[in-house]
Amino acid sequence: MGEWSIRPASGTDVEAVAELRAVVLRADLERLGRYDERRVRQRLRDGFVPAHTWVIEVGGAFAGCVALRPAEDAHWLEHFYLAPHLQGNGIGAAVLRGLLERCDRDGILVRLNVLRGSPARRLYERHGFTLDTEDPVDVFMVREPPPAACDG
Repeated sequence: MGEWSIRPASGTDVEAVAELRAVVLRADLERLGRYDERRVRQRLRDGFVPAHTWVIEVGGAFAGCVALRPAEDAHWLEHFYLAPHLQGNGIGAAVLRGLLERCDRDGILVRLNVLRGSPARRLYERHGFTLDTEDPVDVFMVREPPPAACDG
């Protein structure tokens, strides 16, 4: 899996995150006929909230990010991107597991959306997310906390 760590994001991380988003989402957005070189980065800039975001580092270098945004009825897992050359070796699964354990302890429902046809959907399904709704572009998924977490 390699040596990785996670740290709170800061405002200075926004451009690295925006660039990574463009790289990671490009193939899926092109397949869906939705890729726009400027818009893919600007949407991240517009929604970037450092207080709810963590940066993933591998060997001390920027490697990805993830956000967990509190909402009225759940937390939204957002901006979960990992550099392509690091995908598939367990880092993303470990990061996701840590965030979900925190939500489970607090009995919090987690929601996310993933692009239709994205291989990331399999990762989310392995971690207990199920289909909520979908549209021509996005698949919305939800993960309930385990019953034991709610009894506490």
